[in-house]
Amino acid sequence: MHKDHDKKQNTRKHGKHLRVPVLPEEEAAIKENAERAGLTIAAYLRNVGIGYEIRGIVDNNEVERLAKINGDLGRLGGLLKLWLTNDARTARFGDATIRAALARIDETQDKMIDVMRSIVRPRARK
Repeated sequence: MHKDHDKKQNTRKHGKHLRVPVLPEEEAAIKENAERAGLTIAAYLRNVGIGYEIRGIVDNNEVERLAKINGDLGRLGGLLKLWLTNDARTARFGDATIRAALARIDETQDKMIDVMRSIVRPRARK
């Protein structure tokens, strides 16, 4: 077979299309849920169908947690910057203090990753 022909068959546009009959209220709910998730209807249904939990674009609690974590990173970065510029306020900082600050940055990044994973994750298999 021709290479271009093989590529066309491996795209969603040229892939298998499923037709699903729905009632008008189901259609409205699907459209609303897709819009809330920031997805097209096709992407929304595809993700739900393969087992991904769909979350809204903005989950206020998670965004608030990320903002707090971002603030922690900013403060730690500011301390490190002061130390690197030999600011008088950080003259008493020794290697142990700097290593502790770097460890806190790593821990904070891990917290941020955990929050991000909690926002978009596959649904648990039952």
